Amino acid sequence: MTRTRFSTIALLALVGGSVGWVLEVGLVSTGRAIAIPPVALSVVLVLIAGIVVGMAVPVWQVVRGTAKKRVDPFYATRVVVLAKASSLTGSLLAGAAIAVMIFVLTRSVLPALGSVGLTVAASVCAVLLLVAGLIAEKMCTLPPQDDPTDSQRTPKEST
Repeated sequence: MTRTRFSTIALLALVGGSVGWVLEVGLVSTGRAIAIPPVALSVVLVLIAGIVVGMAVPVWQVVRGTAKKRVDPFYATRVVVLAKASSLTGSLLAGAAIAVMIFVLTRSVLPALGSVGLTVAASVCAVLLLVAGLIAEKMCTLPPQDDPTDSQRTPKEST
């Protein structure tokens, strides 16, 4: 599995931002109230970020060589997949939450301070999930190893 690229993160953030912006404009144009992220979203994003990093710690200890026992390779694979999914989800949600925050702040009539606080909290927590996913993915990366067979090989002689 390859590391998560910045271009993928940026693309998902743009997609999330576009969807968030279009959603808000659509709601306002039809006379409905704007969608404000609930407090539970921020809490859940922080909890998921903590769980992802916490699950990566045993793998990181094995990678560094400080663990006393081995880690199941299937567990390590699941942690890497979860970390990658968290970083991609975090970028998508961060884009959407930032778009909602910009939409709320650019209105001629500002909503209540609580609405602005909730959008800022959702944006920060989504970025936190993105960063936690990238950190957990980095923690599960094996260091490069020298191949002992490469150093013992000699160049082929031409005939």
